Amino acid sequence: MSKVKIPYSKRFLEIEIPDKNLIAILESKAHDYKVENTQQEIVNKALDNPIGSSKLEELVKGIQNLVLITSDHTRPVPSKVTLPILLGRIRKANPKIDITILIATGFHRPTTREEMINKFGQEIVDNEVIINHVSEDYDNMVSVGTLPSGGELLLNKIAMEAELLISEGFIEPHFFAGFSGGRKSVLPGVASAKTVMANHCSEFIASEYARSGVIENNPIHRDMLYAAKKAKLAFILNVVIDSEKNVINAFAGDSELAHVEGCKFVMELASVKAVKADIAISTNGGYPLDQNIYQSVKGMTAAEATCADGGVIIMVSACNDGHGGQSFYDNIANAKSPREVLDRVLKVGRNDTAPDQWEFQILARILDKFTVIFVTDMCDPEMIKKMHMQHAFTFEEALERAFKIKGNDATISVIPDGVSVVVR
Repeated sequence: MSKVKIPYSKRFLEIEIPDKNLIAILESKAHDYKVENTQQEIVNKALDNPIGSSKLEELVKGIQNLVLITSDHTRPVPSKVTLPILLGRIRKANPKIDITILIATGFHRPTTREEMINKFGQEIVDNEVIINHVSEDYDNMVSVGTLPSGGELLLNKIAMEAELLISEGFIEPHFFAGFSGGRKSVLPGVASAKTVMANHCSEFIASEYARSGVIENNPIHRDMLYAAKKAKLAFILNVVIDSEKNVINAFAGDSELAHVEGCKFVMELASVKAVKADIAISTNGGYPLDQNIYQSVKGMTAAEATCADGGVIIMVSACNDGHGGQSFYDNIANAKSPREVLDRVLKVGRNDTAPDQWEFQILARILDKFTVIFVTDMCDPEMIKKMHMQHAFTFEEALERAFKIKGNDATISVIPDGVSVVVR
């Protein structure tokens, strides 16, 4: 038996795979990437050597107010490391500056105070001005043009009225934007629901370029880049993290140029060759990305890329927060089949995108080709079954069922962290 350690919620599971069945373990090299410096030293080095930009300290001189966009509770950005450094440097250069931290919720629910404390630390939550972006609060949006896709670009008023707009985030493969980070802080981060819908339209999601690790010719990326430039996102700090969520590299500076350099680094570590298998096992990298089914679709796309047609995907994800989106759930659960969902959604125009359409479109695409067995002991099994998936309380139960479907000689590929790799 081969033992493989996989993340699940805030811990790790050790799963066993028969040696005769296991043909590949697909892992990002980031997990074995060794660094000599501390996380703080890595971040400070990046800020000392910005790419395509003056130092942050130079940018804030003479500025009265600054808005710092940060990620929400669904993203493992190590803000307890990065924010104190950013805030410290800004205030040392400009002690009188007013700083607002704007949480880029995108289309997600607002981050709770408890989640803020967990993510930012008690001191920052108690002493800083922190505001949740609300994508459907149109009274607090500003129209700043038209996206290349044709959708109206409506952005958070607080961000647009800032004298200086900066952001922090992290870079990892993203299942339709190519990579996270950089421009994504603006769109979808602090964009209106209407704008997000136009950007995430079915036509773009179906594009062969809207895939993990691809930004060239990616129509979704093109919109996002345009939005960041219109918002005048002046400076970014983006980190790269390992499986323990520790910083292994950082990129700072111009919102496009620094992000591109970070993407190159991630691609070198994350790119793995697909090994077609009858059964593909994946996760969503544990907490915080495996809190719901909505986010877990990301990890499924990695399995999709290495699973043989008609195969079985075993998705190990806690989903303690349930499905993650009512529209997402309803559109899958109320359909007779995944194919019905796909046929319907591909007829929807760019400006008529429904809430969560992109997510249920991708899930339907996967469910149309593969049997998905969802492993969790932290959410309602009936909910999973209604979404055209099978449920298992344990990995062992799921594997036994997969063997019944594909036979005892079925080949198996394991992806310990599905959101950290680009499988091609």
